[in-house]
Amino acid sequence: MSEKVTTATIRKMKAEGTPITMLTAYDYSMAKILDEAGIDMILVGDSLGNVVLGYDSTLPVTMDDMVHHVKAVCRGASRALVVADMPFMSYQVSLEEALRNAGRFMKETGAKAVKLEGGREIIETIRAIVNAGIPVVGHLGLTPQYVHQLGGYRVQGKATAAAEKMIDDALALEEAGVFAIVLECVPSPLGRLITEKLKVAATIGIGAGPHCDGQVLVVNDLLGLYPGHTPRFVKKYANLHEQVNGAIKQYIDEVRERSFPGPEHCFPMSDEVLKKLY
Repeated sequence: MSEKVTTATIRKMKAEGTPITMLTAYDYSMAKILDEAGIDMILVGDSLGNVVLGYDSTLPVTMDDMVHHVKAVCRGASRALVVADMPFMSYQVSLEEALRNAGRFMKETGAKAVKLEGGREIIETIRAIVNAGIPVVGHLGLTPQYVHQLGGYRVQGKATAAAEKMIDDALALEEAGVFAIVLECVPSPLGRLITEKLKVAATIGIGAGPHCDGQVLVVNDLLGLYPGHTPRFVKKYANLHEQVNGAIKQYIDEVRERSFPGPEHCFPMSDEVLKKLY
């Protein structure tokens, strides 16, 4: 697929049963790689708080943080649909502030959509943003901005009441006009059921099973850039932590041995000019 991916593309892919691919990116270089590889959607997630900025949650991330990184990603992505995550408290204070911040992403960054976490409790906010002409992606299940309310990072929707609420929230989000919904850390059968119930909005799963309309992962997890704990829903397609670590150690050794830089990395000077300098 060489044409620009739009919200209409995503709706068509859902209708035709074509799986949608999505990954996170936080900078120009990675966005360019993902775009060239043919990814459909790039999410500039507030997960940059953990992945890039070193926080222990997404809560400290600000609008200025997000705008800075979304701008960089949009400069690297010429084809993929870039979605900007609205950070904690950028849309919860008031409808006016939510509209202002969503509009800021569209005006300042080049993003083509925004993502908000939550269900019926933010329906009016989503409806207002959609009515302002800004495409919206919803987010249900494990919603990291609600981590303290949820009691930690755990699978959501396992009990009947919680599953019924998630289904109801998904239908409400679709009715409000979202074109896609991220389902995070929900049982696979529930992910399938929600996907089947939604007629227009595409489901993008992360730990929600293989039956969603698409899948998303944090690219740093996919590439194996971290040596520590890996969530169950992550598949490592590479182990770049070891490769990068090995490359840097080799560089250190070669610099200390004076084997780098070699002749092929150096610029010559004529003997005649050099003699005049001594």
